[in-house]
Formats: sequence, structure tokens, C-alpha cells
Amino acid sequence: MKRSEINQALKEMEAMIREYRISLPPFCHFTPEEWKTKGHEYDEIRDNGLGWDITDYGLGDFDKVGFSLITIRNGNVHDEKYPKPYAEKLLYIKEGQHSPMHFHWNKMEDIINRGGGNVLIRVYNSNEKEEFADTPVTVHCDGHTYTVPAGTQIRLCSGESITITPYLYHDFDVEEGSGPVLLGEVSMCNDDNTDNRFYENVGRFPEIEEDEEPYRLLCNEYPAAE
Repeated sequence: MKRSEINQALKEMEAMIREYRISLPPFCHFTPEEWKTKGHEYDEIRDNGLGWDITDYGLGDFDKVGFSLITIRNGNVHDEKYPKPYAEKLLYIKEGQHSPMHFHWNKMEDIINRGGGNVLIRVYNSNEKEEFADTPVTVHCDGHTYTVPAGTQIRLCSGESITITPYLYHDFDVEEGSGPVLLGEVSMCNDDNTDNRFYENVGRFPEIEEDEEPYRLLCNEYPAAE
């Protein structure tokens, strides 16, 4: 991705967050220059992947396969210095974008439509070979438990949520004509390095072509503390 594309995606997400009157923590507003002055007092942000995030899943076609995210809080299952057992994110996805099918071995999460269009989440149980099972899926949405056939897309309108349990395959699309969606995620600790099982082989962070200065640093770009 070009840095200009990343900057534009971050600004679009930031604008929708303002529209829905959600306030971000101070570190989300740090400029790249300000990050150079931040010492070890901000190690929790660096170590736990907090802040702005863009993924094109290594496919190089962000407008079709991609997500914009902010990790607001997160523990760390690999470092006892950070015992927080939960995480929170905001996610932004536009019409025409897709997030590929995956599950988590350990993380349970609630995905919440915070506003905008309607998000469509397709669900499959996984079998012992970690393939799609053809068994009915038990769905938990805002206290309502029901069963759907394998591969059903669950529509979440504004304010609605779904609980995603470990080993439950899920992906994300936006219902055509409904507009971009701002999602919330409340979960157990997020660990992108060891807890994501994608059905197809994809990557994580985009390769960046530096065609302009960064608007915000991504969560994998912070300079080390001196």
C-alpha cells in the first residue's frame, strides 16, 4: 500500500469516530514527531500493539480485502508484566471490503455494530482438521441464542452484536447499499501472532510505499524508547 492510501484510510476512520462522538485515548492522537519523545512510560502501548492498525492481509488490494483498526486496550499472554485479561478495539470496514475467513484458538470476542451500515458475518463451525464443518451453528446475539445452517451470514445492524467463540470460523462484509460500518470488539487478550487461524494463507501488515509522510504511526512502527 502507498502511505497516502494508509493516511486516507486512517482519516476516514477518524472522521466516522468523531461523527459517532466516540472519544479516543490520548495516544491515538500522537503525531510521528511526538512518538520520538515518548519513553518507557509508554511501553505498554509498544509491547501490546495498541494504536492504529491497517491490514490488507498481504494481498495488496486494500479496497477489496482489508480492515482499519484501533486497539484501545490489550493484555499480553506472553508477558506477565501485563496481566490485563481483556482487549478492546474499534474496526472500520467499507462497502466492497472483505475480511477473510478465520477463527481464534483461544480468544472469545463480541463484535458490536457501533454505527453506520450493516455488517454481514458468515459463520461455520470447524472440524477436527480445522476445515469448515457442515454442522448447524449456534449463534449468540445480544442474549438471543438460535441455530443457523453452516455458512449463514448473520446481519448486524447498529447496536447489535454477536459472540464469536474459539474455533468458530467467521468473516466480514458490508451489506451493499448500507454504507461504511464502525465496529467495536470486546474480547479476551488479542494475540495476532499465535491466535489467528485463517482458512486461506494470508499475511498481516501491508508493505508500504512511502509516497508521503505518515499521518499517524501504525502499531508496528513506533520508535523504540531511549
